[in-house]
Amino acid sequence: MISWQCKYFDDLSSLEVYKILQLRSEVFIVEQNCVYQDFDDKDLRAYHFTGWQGEKLVAYTRLLAKGISYDDAASIGRVVTSPSVRGKKVGKELMRLSIDKVYNLFGKVPIRISAQLYLKHFYESFSFIQKSEVYMEDGIEHISMLRDIT
Repeated sequence: MISWQCKYFDDLSSLEVYKILQLRSEVFIVEQNCVYQDFDDKDLRAYHFTGWQGEKLVAYTRLLAKGISYDDAASIGRVVTSPSVRGKKVGKELMRLSIDKVYNLFGKVPIRISAQLYLKHFYESFSFIQKSEVYMEDGIEHISMLRDIT
């Protein structure tokens, strides 16, 4: 059973911040062997959507209002699940709930993401549409995708 929470940065405890950064580092830096600047100041203006199994953080997204990452849309980023829950549809639940949370927080607005190319079909299953050619970000192929409100 996963317990879901959404908190603005200022409302996170120091332990919650630590667990978020630990999971992001475990997957994005170590597992994907990608050296990049994770701390981009956007965390300070973000809502942090977390999924917990007991005291273990197993799922996370960063939710940003329109105007922070993109002028024309809100954003869901740093989408990550712990290796311990992969293959259990936690990623699908995380994304579905994150979209709902964006609408709850910011209204029915377009949502733009920067998606790793290999996850294109995953995001298409949530009505995201590819909006760019493939580009390299931190040594990984990405595409811009948009979930419009129309």
